[in-house]
Amino acid sequence: MTARFQLAACAEMLWQDKPIEWRAAKLHEMGFGVGLWNWPAWDIEKLEKTGAKFTIMNGYLEGRLADDEGADMLLKSARETAQIGKRLGVDRLNLHGTGLGDGGIPIPHHGTFAPGMEFRARDTLNRICDMAEEEGVTFTLENLNPLDHPGCPFGSTEAVLCLVSAVNRPQLRINLDLYHTQIGEGDLIRWCEACLPWVGEIQVADNPGRCEPGTGEINYAAVARALSDLGYSGPVGMEAFAKGDEEAALEAFRDAFTAI
Repeated sequence: MTARFQLAACAEMLWQDKPIEWRAAKLHEMGFGVGLWNWPAWDIEKLEKTGAKFTIMNGYLEGRLADDEGADMLLKSARETAQIGKRLGVDRLNLHGTGLGDGGIPIPHHGTFAPGMEFRARDTLNRICDMAEEEGVTFTLENLNPLDHPGCPFGSTEAVLCLVSAVNRPQLRINLDLYHTQIGEGDLIRWCEACLPWVGEIQVADNPGRCEPGTGEINYAAVARALSDLGYSGPVGMEAFAKGDEEAALEAFRDAFTAI
């Protein structure tokens, strides 16, 4: 079996009774890259010693895209986070259209979408790109879904694609989360095709339940074939809980995204 893609998994969603460095080392042993959410909760020195390949982590702790105060907070936080990312050798630093709450989870936000917000968000993301170019790092902007993150600005797949394609700089890519796309829009393969020129990572979990491929309604083997046909061979991260045994869940993920 030959892997078609660069496979990784979110350490914080697996083996939750184990220390984070144990989880990172276990994923590395199994041949997976490691994604992180809430890096301030962990001992960075211990994570460095695991030898794991860290693929993505939250790229900020506070801030917003579309107002001056929020943008300044975001830039300051993202620059500080970039230093941690460089220590760990993280490939991509992840952003959302909203702030972060406990555990590094995007905050649901109920509000209005005011005229001009998209243009201000583009300006902020260009500032992020300027900083990323200075620091030698890459950021991604992730789509969310309206059930888990109601009212979050710039949360839809369409909104993320519009922003990243408008900025159109190599320092900013799309983190295309297909679990969120399935809930928010569906039509996964067409969204993969539309986003492909700007994709930095694709994240997966099945729906309902947010567990590994094969536990819900999404035909991830078909999605994998479509991505391969489109010429994509980049990162695919399982951002999912294990329905049962973690190792079995990871092997199901590997099987769905591996050519036989």
